[in-house]
Amino acid sequence: MTTATTKPYDAEEIEAARKLFEGPWDFVWASTKIDDLPPMVGQEIAFAGRSNVGKSSLINALTRRNALARTSHTPGRTQQLNFFRQTDDAERLTIVDMPGYGYAAVGKEKVAAWTRLIHDYLRGRSNLMRVYVLIDARHGIKDVDGAVLETLDKAAVSYQVVLTKADALKASEQQFMAEATYDEIKRRPAAFPEVLLTSSEKGLGIPELRAAIGRVLGERS
Repeated sequence: MTTATTKPYDAEEIEAARKLFEGPWDFVWASTKIDDLPPMVGQEIAFAGRSNVGKSSLINALTRRNALARTSHTPGRTQQLNFFRQTDDAERLTIVDMPGYGYAAVGKEKVAAWTRLIHDYLRGRSNLMRVYVLIDARHGIKDVDGAVLETLDKAAVSYQVVLTKADALKASEQQFMAEATYDEIKRRPAAFPEVLLTSSEKGLGIPELRAAIGRVLGERS
């Protein structure tokens, strides 16, 4: 389900996007500081969101790998920028799993360091095609999310909001939250005018998210 001003994704586009994510994926790099990033190769997309919003689960669902990205019920498990790449085509696509921002079950100094790393990465990666900002569909955009959206707006980094864990809501609640989220981001200068509802557990919205990624990669290739 989407709330958007863009045209719907047709069956041909959905299938092309499925093939885009086919093939072997591997973990290729981890960075804990900005001067230890991998070389910029091909096109890159990143997933950002609050701790425990479901970034790793969504990456696993997109690539159809059960354990490509590590998942945990403990907030703050991802403590670095993790880079995943298709091993049969190094210049095709790189996915970046970012440390969760906001609450984490670690010290405040470490959380602050992760936050600086996230913001520095977002401002300085020229091959970054789009950031997918994950928001828990049960809670909507919080102040800590707004701070990241503000950073993206100021840095002119294109981003799209993806609502996660939508299976926890009734259909009417899903529609309400999608529309409310769209109303919040539609005037932001760097926000893509589309909100996607997803569930990694149920597969809801995963084909559409692949198609959204395929569309932006095609437009910028």
